[in-house]
Amino acid sequence: MANQEIRLKAESRTETGSGAAGRLRRSGSVPAAVNRIGGGTTLAKFDAHEFRSMLRKHASEQVLVTLDIEGDDVHALMREVQYDVITGYPIHADFGEISMSEKIHVQIPVRLLGEPEGVKIGGGVMQQILRQVDVECLPSDIVDYFEADVSHLKLNQSLFVRDLALGENYELLTGKDIVVASVALPDEESAESVEGAEAAPATPDVITKGKKEEEAAAAEKAPAKK
Repeated sequence: MANQEIRLKAESRTETGSGAAGRLRRSGSVPAAVNRIGGGTTLAKFDAHEFRSMLRKHASEQVLVTLDIEGDDVHALMREVQYDVITGYPIHADFGEISMSEKIHVQIPVRLLGEPEGVKIGGGVMQQILRQVDVECLPSDIVDYFEADVSHLKLNQSLFVRDLALGENYELLTGKDIVVASVALPDEESAESVEGAEAAPATPDVITKGKKEEEAAAAEKAPAKK
């Protein structure tokens, strides 16, 4: 799924520190920092409602955004968003300015499509082991996620990174032999053996052996009869 152009209007800010950040949040703003290509950091703030609406539309936090900072357009990649642990609302965002003509390293989620044949008719279970891949691409080629069809997977088959059809615009950095998803029968036999071991009572042989050992030890300690 390709990213649509996202524009966010921002205002620069000068106040720093937790107290200033708290005041911004109470006034309906989200504080942010933009690391610039030439060095240094621009401190900014967004309208909280507009920022939350943008986040709800995109699966990845690595979103390409054009920041309108008081009339100055800055192409930037959203690197990290911090959230309030109670409300779940964003409380701070970090951006990195980028050049649209230079490739960058990003992590893009993998979304699985379809129901594997090994699950549908084989009674197996699918497990997604790898949820994102590292690629190098131009900023304009960043997508929310890659899609991978797993409907052809039979029992004991796996989808590997090398099987992903990413296209020529992406240089894959994740190891090609890493498993993305696999289909296998549930490990019922091992689960039943564990349950059986937990439910089984102690055997009388162990108790009898323990009594005999105690009697023998007592006999050794008793004084010999004269």
